[in-house]
Amino acid sequence: MLASNLANADTPGFQARDLDFNTALQAALLPASRENVDALQAAASGATYARPGVQPSMDGNTVDTQREQATYAQAALEYRASMAFVESKVRTMLTAITGQ
Repeated sequence: MLASNLANADTPGFQARDLDFNTALQAALLPASRENVDALQAAASGATYARPGVQPSMDGNTVDTQREQATYAQAALEYRASMAFVESKVRTMLTAITGQ
């Protein structure tokens, strides 16, 4: 969604979209009401909402490029930190298994 928002930053009338992760997670944990529906996709589409703009725009576009870039940087940093944590745990388990 961040990439879509950034790609449409200059599109007149584009409404920035966001995802409420907690709502999507709760919906994904519930059993699906229909058999042919992917639970994760249904949960994500149900938690997507149009984010209101911070500053009014003449063309109706609600994308704030600086906010999107900051959100992307935060997500990238959190991803790298979680991967470093997982790598550390795996390295610790390998050390325990090999007995070194």
